[in-house]
Amino acid sequence: MTGPPEAPGLEFVYEAGGELEAPREIGDVVDGTRRIIPIKPGGYVKGPRISGKLMGNSADWQLTRPDGVTVADAIYAIEADDGALIQIRNKGLRHGPPEVMDRLRRGESVDPSEYYFRTVPEFIAPVGPYDWMNRSIFICSGARFASSIKLWVWRVT
Repeated sequence: MTGPPEAPGLEFVYEAGGELEAPREIGDVVDGTRRIIPIKPGGYVKGPRISGKLMGNSADWQLTRPDGVTVADAIYAIEADDGALIQIRNKGLRHGPPEVMDRLRRGESVDPSEYYFRTVPEFIAPVGPYDWMNRSIFICSGARFASSIKLWVWRVT
């Protein structure tokens, strides 16, 4: 081979949306400021290969570093329309200009194009129709609203 292989492509997997509880502040710690964002039950998942709902009793454990970057680490699950349960650990970064991030923190409406919000979800799916989720890398783009979140997930081909 004389050059790099063709760049990987992206296959759209699903859009998800859900309601969030108010943040629970842990406060200042040695590496920044920590808080927990509980995810309410009843969110949706809609896509060409999977549809269902987001299960509750889950949360995003966030660290905002001294440089203003928020590190997300969410653990939650999808209950697919056929009843299959799929665990997700979604880790990533959210950042933008300080004035934009302040508007987000205050719960104002902010266009997602004004900030960077990307994650890398990892799935643990049961053997069967969703086993393909165990064998791929995924990326996600997100949008944060005052009391909700929206996520778009692609499989790297």
